[in-house]
This record gives sequence, C-alpha cells and structure tokens, in this order.
Amino acid sequence: MKLLLLGKNGQVGWELQRALEPLGDVVALDRHGQNSLIGDLADLDGLRATVRELNPDVIVNAAAYTAVDRAEEEHELTTLINAEAPAVLAEEARGLGALLVHYSTDYVFDGSGDEPWKESDTPGPVNHYGVSKLAGERRIQASGCRHLIFRTSWVYAARGGNFLATMARLIRERDALQVIDDQIGAPTGAELIADVTGHAIVQALGDASKEGLYHLAPAGEASWNGFATFIAKWLQVQGIAIQATPECIAPICTTEWPTPAQRPLNSRLDTTMLKRTFGLVMPHWQNGVERTLAECLGADTQA
Repeated sequence: MKLLLLGKNGQVGWELQRALEPLGDVVALDRHGQNSLIGDLADLDGLRATVRELNPDVIVNAAAYTAVDRAEEEHELTTLINAEAPAVLAEEARGLGALLVHYSTDYVFDGSGDEPWKESDTPGPVNHYGVSKLAGERRIQASGCRHLIFRTSWVYAARGGNFLATMARLIRERDALQVIDDQIGAPTGAELIADVTGHAIVQALGDASKEGLYHLAPAGEASWNGFATFIAKWLQVQGIAIQATPECIAPICTTEWPTPAQRPLNSRLDTTMLKRTFGLVMPHWQNGVERTLAECLGADTQA
C-alpha cells in the first residue's frame, strides 16, 4: 500500500510519519516538496500533479493554515490552504479510488453551551479560521471521495510551538502568569491523533461503512488555566525549578485577553462515535500531557 502524507514536519505530521510507517510505503512531503513532488497546499496544480504521479492508496493531509489570528487578515490564503486544497485532494482521491484523511477543528462550532459537541450538531464558526476549516470539510464530503475527517482540539506535541511548550517555558521564567479560565476543551496530543489515525485507516480500508466524520480528543476536560496549572504541578513533582507556582497562575476571562480572532468558549468534543466505530478507549488528557512533558524535558527530569 502507498500512502501520501502532506505536512510531514508539523506537529501531527511528524507523529504520523511514525504511525503510518507500518502500513506501507509512505511518501512524506512538507511545503518545500521533494524533487518533482509538490507538498505546498497553496500550489493547487502542483498538488494535482503530485497525486497523479504517486497514485497513492491513501492521502493523509496533515497540512493546514493554523495562524488563527492572522487568518482574520489573510482570508484568501487561509481559504486557499484550508478549503480549496482539500477540495483538490478530494477530487483526485475520488478519481483514484483512494482514501483521503483530513483534520479539522473544534473551531467549526460557535462555542455556546457546555455540552460536548457531536458530529451531528450544527456548526457555526466564530472566526475565519473556523470558516475555512468547515469549508474544507464540506468540500471533501461533497466530492464523493472516500474519506476520514477528524475534528480535534487544542493540539500540542513535543515538537514545534504550542501551548504546552510555551507554558513549560514561561512557568520556569516568570513569577506569575495570567491564563484564560473560561474556555473549556481537551488538550490533545499529536501522538494520540497519529495513533488513532493509523488504527482508523486500517479499519476503514476494510470496511467502507466506517468512513466519515469523527471527533477525536482524549477523555476529560480542562480550561487553559487548568492545563497550565497541571503543567506547573507536574514540573514541581519532578523537582524542576519553577518561578510561577500553581498558585501564581491567575485565572482570567476571555474578555480580559482580547485577540483579533474570537475563540469559542466551549470546545468540548463528544467522541462516542469514534470510540464505538473503531473500538477505542480514549486516554485522559493528563496522561498525554505527562508523557509529552517527560519527552520535552527529559534532560531536566534526569538532572
């Protein structure tokens, strides 16, 4: 089996290189491409040519425009990468009979209420990033191609810039922090996303009824403040010197930290369908955070 992976150097893409390898021959590309192969989602003609040249059985698109605030100004580029490129991949996948795997976001919802969002709930994005990701979902679904779409939330990894890495650094550098406490979701590790993806691909290839849209997140929930506090407590237990103790991480409201793009307050995702369809048990979010912190700060924890 041949698999084409786009976005290989992103947080999820990096983990996917590992998770997909046992499934077959993986051709992994970043935006700079490789020889005649194009991995830049802004180059639609190049993407088409690449898919046709490789003729993959599975296309995994882990690339996206993810700068949420900048997306408010760069509408055209955001839409090109998050909606038009997935549509091209879907069209090519349909022509080949390939399975397209794509990632979306909790930001397709408006963040109202306090119940976890189900796949059947009506989307209502509150920022352009969410609008573009929803458009990408719908273009894939409308194409008629075989697909798996995973909506996930609050992604972090041992690699790259993310909330976990930023907090782990700031907690050791600053005496006090203010972190938003009224946005609720589940911190989701790139490693978990990649492992679930590999598992789901195998099952979906053997049973087309398992194709479709799923919510992918660990068990449990937290605010950003709770996430940061957990990191501080873990660092303390490991004996790592910190400046901002858990008591010094003050909770603030979203309105106290204005950003160009509005964020949803409720980012909870109901993963019942994912667990039932693929026979999965989702670990608690704290388990993944502890593992990633240990990976990031291994040298410190052994000192």
